[in-house]
Amino acid sequence: MDPASAMAVASAAFATIKKGFAVGRDIESMVGDLSRWMSALSDIDQAEKEAKNPPIFKKMFSGKSIEQEALEAYAAKKKAESQRAELKQWMQFTIGSRAWNELLAMEGRIRKQRQETLYRQRERRQKFIEYVIIGSSVAIAAIVFFITYKVLKG
Repeated sequence: MDPASAMAVASAAFATIKKGFAVGRDIESMVGDLSRWMSALSDIDQAEKEAKNPPIFKKMFSGKSIEQEALEAYAAKKKAESQRAELKQWMQFTIGSRAWNELLAMEGRIRKQRQETLYRQRERRQKFIEYVIIGSSVAIAAIVFFITYKVLKG
């Protein structure tokens, strides 16, 4: 997911969480919103990692420049940090610091799960596509070379 889309999801979930705290909802009733927010933050972190080290074909064929993607990831990360700080304050003042620590533990589990599944699968798929493209390019170059050699020789 690109940083802008992930930030939109995070902001929508965060707004819902803030409203929930404002009307006195308990944390248990906001688990879905918190999970959505944390998943979006995980996507933002992954987008930042990918912007720092983009796949080879993304560098060549992406509609956006690497710099633009890096700036979007940076802006999204800064906004996410602001949301995290605000959420921490809300939770510590309304529920206590123990709840914040539990939330961090839950976030760690979600992030680990996403890394093990989504990001690893996407990375494998990207590597496979790169290998197929490179292999096809080498095969086509060899065929063109062979045909050219035969035509010139014979």
